[in-house]
Amino acid sequence: MAETINIKVINKSGNPLPEYATSGASGMDVRADIAEPLHLATLQRALVPTGLYMEIPEGFEVQVRPRSGLAARQGITCLNTPGTIDADYRGEVKVILVNLSDETQVIQPGERIAQLVVQKVEKAQWETVDTIGVSARNDGGFGHTGKN
Repeated sequence: MAETINIKVINKSGNPLPEYATSGASGMDVRADIAEPLHLATLQRALVPTGLYMEIPEGFEVQVRPRSGLAARQGITCLNTPGTIDADYRGEVKVILVNLSDETQVIQPGERIAQLVVQKVEKAQWETVDTIGVSARNDGGFGHTGKN
């Protein structure tokens, strides 16, 4: 069973708090806190408020990810994905949506627009060296293994 942590939240929207749709879900659906339908033209992006403010415990982050159904049905996805909400951020959670379809799409007030995934964060410390180890891949990147 996954570890459960408490995240303090202020909900200034009229929407329910994000929640897991099923017991096996990794993300909690978050809703648009808008008064009127939002029309997104082709390739238009918008910063959509959620009305949520949270206090994430140190050592964790909340990632903002697209909803697969919204992407598949309407061509709407999140930019800067996954977006990171840091533990020390206290402002309103907003979602950057973009319409990648070939027609205007509409987001309704209270519509589920993204999912929030809580993740542990490890801290790293840089160690400056003169050489690094060799690997089988070495500096091969960006498709170096081909299409097969």
